Amino acid sequence: MKVNGVDYRTIWMEQTSVFMIEQNLLPFQFKIFEATDYRQSCMAIKTMIVRGAGAIGAAAGFAMAQAFLQAEKEEAPDFLLRAKTEIEATRPTARNLFYAVERVFAAGQISAENAVAEAQWIANKDADDSQAIGDFGMQLIANNARILTHCNAGWLAFVDYGTALSPIYKAHQAGKSIFVWADETRPRSQGARLTAWELLNENIPHKIVPDNAGAYLMQKGLVDIIITGADRIAANGDAANKIGTLEKAIVAKHYGIPFYIAAPCSTFDLNCKNGGDIIIEERDQAEVLFQTGPDAEGGLRTIRVANPESEALNPAFDVTPANLISGIITEKGIIKANVDAIRNFISPDS
Repeated sequence: MKVNGVDYRTIWMEQTSVFMIEQNLLPFQFKIFEATDYRQSCMAIKTMIVRGAGAIGAAAGFAMAQAFLQAEKEEAPDFLLRAKTEIEATRPTARNLFYAVERVFAAGQISAENAVAEAQWIANKDADDSQAIGDFGMQLIANNARILTHCNAGWLAFVDYGTALSPIYKAHQAGKSIFVWADETRPRSQGARLTAWELLNENIPHKIVPDNAGAYLMQKGLVDIIITGADRIAANGDAANKIGTLEKAIVAKHYGIPFYIAAPCSTFDLNCKNGGDIIIEERDQAEVLFQTGPDAEGGLRTIRVANPESEALNPAFDVTPANLISGIITEKGIIKANVDAIRNFISPDS
């Protein structure tokens, strides 16, 4: 995608360094972060310099490749196993992270160069898959459609194009008149800060709405379709996504509004029987209690926006049951969210 007329991927690797857009600074500042070793890449994943299922997967794959490059100078025989464990511990919910680490670790048994090549392949496939998801998903979007999305599953969440936003981009490029409701998505406000920034860059009409305005919009007949991403999809079709997604799916079911998940096959976890087996990450309560924005001098300032003596609970994801999902948009086509469809469609090594 383009920023100020220049094409960028969300994340890429050159030599031994991994470069990524510093998402914590957006939309107020656009900067590139350089991770020179796998531990810095781990830090970037943990602190959400890079975030979103596909981008996390690419970052984890590159981090594993960096570890193989570093291992050539390390004497400890268990260095790579420690690195693998550290990378996998950065974010527990996103399936793409484990998918990438497993593939790069296996490839690295041949050579460090092979590990790097596998990581690059994963990143390239993520970008290609996202475009394919857009091609299939745009067929669901009618002219003059009003689309609601939650969190950010766009270009910034993947290597390019994204998942939930990819059908929107493709529909817009095809000349369809569309409008997007972008949930603000507290506590980190990815919808208000990232999705809105992406849509503005692509000149797509949109408005930011409070997370709890979704039911109102649907009740008023102002939403035609909902498309969100997913961080892990169980074998039965239950899908984990940013906290608040479940509420949208429940209300959509009540009002008869199609609710779709957009995700590549690498997001499916066939070893996870249902949503109850998905580990839900709980993040620091500071994300709920504080907000960051620009100050008068153009820098960024963090302030507390909650009662000073109160604590907060901050689950990062919830799980939407398969029976609330109209379909799952993948790079291979649109499938039903049920065991039989997934078993017939998704191979174990997809």
